[in-house]
Amino acid sequence: MADIRNYTLNFGPQHPAAHGVLRLVLELDGEVVQRADPHIGMLHRATEKLVEHKTYLQALPYMDRLDYMSMMANEHAYCLAIEKLLGLQVPVRAQYIRVMFDEITRLLNHLLWLGAHAIDCGAMTVFLYAFRERETLLDCYEAVSGARLHAAYYRPGGVYRDLPDSMPQYEASKFRNRQKLSDLNENRQGTLLDFIADFTDKFPKYVDEYEQLLTNNRIWKQRTVGIGVVSPERALAMGLSGPMLRGSGIEWDLRRKQPYEVYDLLEFDIPVGVNGDCYDRYLCRINEMRQSNRIVRQCVEWLRTHPGPVITDNHKIAPPSRVQMKTSMEDLIHHFKLFTEGFHVPEGETYAAIEHPKGEFGIYLISDGANKPYRLKIRAPGYAHLSALDEVARGHMIADVVAIIGTLDIVFGEIDR
Repeated sequence: MADIRNYTLNFGPQHPAAHGVLRLVLELDGEVVQRADPHIGMLHRATEKLVEHKTYLQALPYMDRLDYMSMMANEHAYCLAIEKLLGLQVPVRAQYIRVMFDEITRLLNHLLWLGAHAIDCGAMTVFLYAFRERETLLDCYEAVSGARLHAAYYRPGGVYRDLPDSMPQYEASKFRNRQKLSDLNENRQGTLLDFIADFTDKFPKYVDEYEQLLTNNRIWKQRTVGIGVVSPERALAMGLSGPMLRGSGIEWDLRRKQPYEVYDLLEFDIPVGVNGDCYDRYLCRINEMRQSNRIVRQCVEWLRTHPGPVITDNHKIAPPSRVQMKTSMEDLIHHFKLFTEGFHVPEGETYAAIEHPKGEFGIYLISDGANKPYRLKIRAPGYAHLSALDEVARGHMIADVVAIIGTLDIVFGEIDR
């Protein structure tokens, strides 16, 4: 009688964020996974090397393109690293704006994660619901930066500009009657802060809708409960962070443990799991969305009553205003030098990390005193999470691999950088 041997199967790409750049080579015993070997496809953009050939300011937009679901969060870590080496103090208003947009970015990331994870497991409606809220939040991105995805809004020393006093409004067209137009523009009559405040009022009800569809859904629980269990010890050993670590019961969040900007002045809770399975990680992220909404609300209230500068007044680091630049020779020179030569960062090395939506996102930066980084190394959470896939998937069925990839929340821009 012939021996029954394991066979290998090419699996994927299947997750929306693994569009042609992830091929899993699964070694199977029947339908049970014995080994999962991730093969990363043609994505490598050499971000870390490209940054060494750009000035510090020119390199900033590359950060948006790493994890392209968490754009401003990536920029934040990069700006913090530069500010550490420069010894630069960021205005308090800029810190609140950064924190507010960090949490808006966390909502953007988790909404896409939720929609993609649900659709992978067969739930179509959640995907449509999540994108409804994403559109509103992307309007906030567009209002401050002009771009819906790659914002380049954070700058060393603060943010590009203050929050706008008005929101863009929908215009009349043959596809909208007057009543429809009035409904669409109802929450766009005031400032951006009014628009965000209106969103924070409505968002908890939206999260309730997601939970109504999934949390106690029998099929959802069959697909996620007890799947991809990671013990606290293994989670630490494998370098997991963010919801992947907190889902295993370890309360580690850089916003609490190593506070940056104004997080130590804000009230929020850290959701923690118990069993370390896909379902616990789902619950962690759902509750993180509620906490992010709470943080955004606190930032809105503070920003409404505290005007002030939003970027450093050191014109060797940040450009002067357009008015100054067009009326003062010194400011014109500052502007010209900054955008041609850039600024020089003192010699040294530093590591700056933030609590990115996916986990710990860090920038290790070495400066030799020039106007470009000597070396930049990105610590991307998705890289550690993908490397854990083999261990987490072993002993599961093929269908469970789909749920495990979904719960890792991977985006390949930061993995194959």
